[in-house]
Amino acid sequence: MQEKLKELIADLKEEEALELVKEMLSNGADPMDVLETCRTAVEIVGKRFEEGKYFIPDLLMSGEIMENISNIVKPHISAETEEKKRGKVLIGTVEGDIHDIGKNIVTFMLEVNGFDVLDIGVDVPPEVFVEKIKEFQPQVVGLCGLLTLAFDSMKNTIEALEKNGLRDKVKIMIGGSPTDEQVAKYVGADAHGKDANAAVELSRKWTEGN
Repeated sequence: MQEKLKELIADLKEEEALELVKEMLSNGADPMDVLETCRTAVEIVGKRFEEGKYFIPDLLMSGEIMENISNIVKPHISAETEEKKRGKVLIGTVEGDIHDIGKNIVTFMLEVNGFDVLDIGVDVPPEVFVEKIKEFQPQVVGLCGLLTLAFDSMKNTIEALEKNGLRDKVKIMIGGSPTDEQVAKYVGADAHGKDANAAVELSRKWTEGN
């Protein structure tokens, strides 16, 4: 069923994908496994875009599918939310990239784990990151991107934080299917989060250490 779901999302078959998600959850599937399957499907969408097989409307369509799936899955995830927030995390997709599916999953996972999260959207220029960090004052910043062109945008964003005296005040993690530890070093981030759970663990470690 997971393989079938991945194919349906990658092929942008929304109605069939939503029906299958409902069926999987009613049969006792782990909601986190469902979200993970969605994440891998979105990676396929991103690759098809980079190969010129998909276009921006297809990316937007995949985002809509994921948002609808998330709305179905969320009530099935039980998480202990603490009255006291663990810390603040600001997250956004960097300039030139409009993917928000992975970012939305990370945002959701951080929120259910007790973090105060500010999601500043997609295609976010460095100066907006600077402005929002000054306003929100997070301990952790997440830079997202699903396209390789996002690497230089991540680098530019971190350089902008340095110029504005903010770099030493936050921990920065990057995420998205083409990113890894090497990319984290290249852009000047503190760490690479390979998935939503890793993002939660990094945020927990950094905020508890403050």
